[in-house]
Amino acid sequence: MKSSVKLLITPLIVILASCSNPADSTVDAKIAEAAEAATSIDGKTYIFNKDSTIGFIGSKVTGSREGGFKNFTGSFDLKDDEPQSGQFTIDMNSTWSDDERLTKHLKAEDFFDVENYPESKFVATNFSKSLEGKYELSGNLTLRGVTKNITFPTQVIHDENSVSLKAEFDINRQDFGISYAGKVDDLIRDEVIIKLNLIAQSQ
Repeated sequence: MKSSVKLLITPLIVILASCSNPADSTVDAKIAEAAEAATSIDGKTYIFNKDSTIGFIGSKVTGSREGGFKNFTGSFDLKDDEPQSGQFTIDMNSTWSDDERLTKHLKAEDFFDVENYPESKFVATNFSKSLEGKYELSGNLTLRGVTKNITFPTQVIHDENSVSLKAEFDINRQDFGISYAGKVDDLIRDEVIIKLNLIAQSQ
């Protein structure tokens, strides 16, 4: 009897694990309409270096996939050791994932539609300090031709010659017009985790 119960429970555990949403463990970005970009007066500019990364994790019922963007440029401006402004632009043709077929599909009309929207952009609108080195960052994210203001927690570390910003949060792809549902028996979740590790050098 015990062995029979075990045989029933084991596959159930596997099924439940496969259904878990990785975005449940991250912060949901707050979303609003586009806002005025932040400006920096007499700030010091730091340019992203080659060690910076922008990644994402998407998931569906049967599991998750990781990806990111190979080519992007950006910068931060700091004044009196505080971030004032920042922005980055992504070459959407540089999209990659851990599956070659998925990478091609992500670039197609169902998702990023890179032929019509070859660039995505983020422009900071506000840095709100919560603790030392911790900020709520708001900015206009333009993705697939749709611009929304998103707010998410970040960690900012800097010295005289460099500044780094790290963040992990999730956005709802539907907010940016990405509505492809996937297969009926393997639906794609709307939440997508964004992982930022942006490292910039002074100019």
